[in-house]
Amino acid sequence: MIKLKNDKQQIESYLQKAAWLEDGENVSGVEIPGAGNMNFTLRVMTNKRTFIIKQSRAYVEKYPQVAAPQDRCQREAEFYNAIASSDELKKMTPDIIAIDKENNIISMEDLGAGSDFTYLYDTQQTIEDEDLQQIMKFAAQMHKDHKVAEDEERIDNLSMRKLNHEHMFVYPFMDDNGLNLDDILPGLSEASKKYKADDELKSAVSALGDRYLANGNTLLHGDYFPGSWLKTEDGIKVIDPEFCFHGYPEFEIGVCVAHLMMADQPVKTIFNAFKYYTSEAPLDLELCKQCAGVEMMRRIMGLAQLPLNIDLEKRIQLLETAHEYILNN
Repeated sequence: MIKLKNDKQQIESYLQKAAWLEDGENVSGVEIPGAGNMNFTLRVMTNKRTFIIKQSRAYVEKYPQVAAPQDRCQREAEFYNAIASSDELKKMTPDIIAIDKENNIISMEDLGAGSDFTYLYDTQQTIEDEDLQQIMKFAAQMHKDHKVAEDEERIDNLSMRKLNHEHMFVYPFMDDNGLNLDDILPGLSEASKKYKADDELKSAVSALGDRYLANGNTLLHGDYFPGSWLKTEDGIKVIDPEFCFHGYPEFEIGVCVAHLMMADQPVKTIFNAFKYYTSEAPLDLELCKQCAGVEMMRRIMGLAQLPLNIDLEKRIQLLETAHEYILNN
């Protein structure tokens, strides 16, 4: 399998062999479009256009020591193709141009200059209400319009779910997982101990993990957080659905709301997130809060840390809230 590099000559040679360049089209440059976590991604600039190529490898691009399913970019393409029948959803996602299954490479539309919403974690800014509406209504329409019957084909993506399950439902709650939380923030290790020793909590988390691994009937993005929302001149775009699968919508919205809470958004923003979603689609609020609780614990106590600007006291408060959410207290 070819391994792409940030090298104009190699990329042009690959694109020519794959017949992904038009007649008379030459590569003028390549660049990394943004700080991605999972995959190797490049913007290709030619004398006629720009487009994105993405390759998924047998490891997480940002953490090469973490193994990951090599064909995950093919699941991403399946997601975009699955929602292509919905004009509103399609408008908010990039078009797939070509797929190279042998080398796990996809070519897709370049959405242009834009910035994701990870700035919310460390700038003390509040997400604009209009943006929040678009983000929540995208999820609601997707969940409402893209359901499958028992005998219909679905996106299983179990290998990616197993990877995420390990880091969300197992790893953060292990007594000795090799991660020193005090290296992230002094005092965080001590604050996490009581949750790692809480058998009732771990039992509830385990049950939620089993439910996550079970097949559902609703198409989910699978990683619906600020890093997957892109603000462009053409409006909000949703990207990076390599964790997509058919599951239950409360998981998706729980994860989404957890990130708004960790970004220290106002209570009104959290309330509005639920309001905008439930005005379009039904939601089991208690199950949603349980999923939000696990995601908060995973991000505060686990490997996949966020660039949070909140102090130890606030993180302890979030862990307490997460504990209450998970146990429905």
